[in-house]
Amino acid sequence: MLRFLTAGESHGAALVAIVEGLPAGLTATQEAIDRDLARRQIGVGRSARMRIENDTVEILGGVVDGKTIGAPVALKIENRDYANWKDKQISPQTIPRPGHADLAGAIKYDLDDLRLVAERASARETAARVACGALARLLLGEFGIVVGSHVLEIGDVAAEIPSVPYPELFALAQASDVCVADAASGARIRERIEEVMRLKDTAGGVIEIIALNVPVGLGSHVHWDRKLDGRLAQAVMSIQSVKGVEIGTAWENAGRLGTQVQDEILGVRGYGSMGVKIARETNRAGGLEGGMTNGMPVVVRAALKPIATTVTPLHSVDLNTGEPAFAQYQRSDFCHVPRACVIGEAMVAWVLADAVMEKFGADSINELRQRINE
Repeated sequence: MLRFLTAGESHGAALVAIVEGLPAGLTATQEAIDRDLARRQIGVGRSARMRIENDTVEILGGVVDGKTIGAPVALKIENRDYANWKDKQISPQTIPRPGHADLAGAIKYDLDDLRLVAERASARETAARVACGALARLLLGEFGIVVGSHVLEIGDVAAEIPSVPYPELFALAQASDVCVADAASGARIRERIEEVMRLKDTAGGVIEIIALNVPVGLGSHVHWDRKLDGRLAQAVMSIQSVKGVEIGTAWENAGRLGTQVQDEILGVRGYGSMGVKIARETNRAGGLEGGMTNGMPVVVRAALKPIATTVTPLHSVDLNTGEPAFAQYQRSDFCHVPRACVIGEAMVAWVLADAVMEKFGADSINELRQRINE
């Protein structure tokens, strides 16, 4: 029901995106999108480029007087770093960097300059995704659905999770420069990132994305490609450097017995405007059963490998000569995990917004409200 396409390169003039399928009448402002774009640029361990870019969106079409009109929404995010590169003569890159798309991409597209792969494979592309996800967040917000996130672990240092309501957890994480809700844990993780920087290395970690107030019955059990947990996993796995996704406490559940894993149904808590809400004391399934939302918070975790671009050189081969060589360092983050939180939120929000439109689909926001409240 919804889809988006992005285009643009890391050091090109701009990133652009087309968002299709949003109902007419949705309030969509530059300020709302820019708030999420700003969050993508925070965090200890970020690269020098973050001091150059100050991402803001330009809405080129599909929105009039702050409201969507049912047409595709066109977005543009200028690359301010482009001015520093546009007139430079740069030699072709012929040494593939381990862990990057360089080698496979060049072979696939028959390119003799690996930089042409890196320009599009770069995580700079996620700025456009965050902008698209911000529109999805606005749609979900019309019906009280909230998507937030926080960091669970960076560089083998795990965070303590405060026993507070999710909205408070999200606020605490957003106030932290490492997106960690517990202050003492944040300090330990900050020290670990600074240590990694001194070692001229990079650090990965684990983030958790949670969606609240999600109605029962998004997704479907009847076909493999309609199962919402699969769709969420694919969307989050598509984020650069994400190499693992779990729904709920999946890895922990794998080592338990069945009677210790299932979320027992204790009774009906009441009826909401978007469906039945069931009382449960646990949420090990992460809000999804049989490929459908079950009324509990949707919980998705993503494991991000350390960024492959390291100041400390890694072994490779020069494709021009066939001789051993060291991969060349290119400006990059030492730790990207805090910045990944809002990207993960964007992808989860997008999938959930698509599922809402699939279930309650309408051409205008007023019609959508009527169908959800029926």
